[in-house]
Amino acid sequence: MSDLSSLTTESVDRAFDDLDQRSVESLARAMNEADQTVPLAVERALAEIVPAIEAAAARVQSGGRLFYVGAGTPGRIGVLDASEVPPTFSEHGRVIGVIAGGESAIQNAIEGAEDDPAAGAADLEAYGLTSADVVIGVTSSGRTPYVIGACDYARELGALTVGLACNESSELSSHVEHPIEIIVGPEMISGSTRLKSGTAQKLVLNMFSTITMIRLGKTYGSLMIDVSATNEKLRERAVRIVQQITDARRSTAEQALESSEGRVSVAVVMIERDVSCEAADAMLVAAGGRLRTVLEEGE
Repeated sequence: MSDLSSLTTESVDRAFDDLDQRSVESLARAMNEADQTVPLAVERALAEIVPAIEAAAARVQSGGRLFYVGAGTPGRIGVLDASEVPPTFSEHGRVIGVIAGGESAIQNAIEGAEDDPAAGAADLEAYGLTSADVVIGVTSSGRTPYVIGACDYARELGALTVGLACNESSELSSHVEHPIEIIVGPEMISGSTRLKSGTAQKLVLNMFSTITMIRLGKTYGSLMIDVSATNEKLRERAVRIVQQITDARRSTAEQALESSEGRVSVAVVMIERDVSCEAADAMLVAAGGRLRTVLEEGE
């Protein structure tokens, strides 16, 4: 049986010995106070996070994919972050969440799946992992066999490997090129790493996906110019973004978006450069999809 006594994430915080006797207000305040420490823990790890994101973004810019690999809560957090990329940035299949036990493990606990390192390797092999890709192993304990197996396989292939753990000097850190350790301390409920540890993981994965997409030219300033306008709210957002960039009338923005099949960046170029949809599309392709490059060339 594994010895968990040395793991900070498994230790007991005696400040919460009376947790089951507290009022709802006291519990809510305690959770809120604990959660406020997480961004500070992430800040302390920025020296490790920044170079890892730089390396990952460079791989993705060159055509690689970004994989999050985890079991249990970390796996679900990875799947969540990956699933938010397509509607926000219109990038499909570029950021992928891989969870031990497969899709059924997203809603149903299949905790035993995390103990099989060969399964981690096999799941990445099924995606046709190559040396162009990036694999981020996510595990609160830093010792999950499924995750370590996946990272070992990725490293053998020459893929970039990153480890995200919440314990110091974790086993995972010795299996990856870029170790990141977010030390959040004991959980309010001892060992329940879906709390502070899970919050830290989501914050860091948000950084990886968002910053990578920014580096790919998926934003113009703070505006998401590749948003998938698949419902009324997003269609309205697309119209507003086109108007904010071009100062065009609403009717002009709507017409350009209709002609460009809802592609914000194409609609903007059509208006700003006074060209057809096809010509705007070609300009963006030539500029590597970077709207700012096209607009500045036209000045």
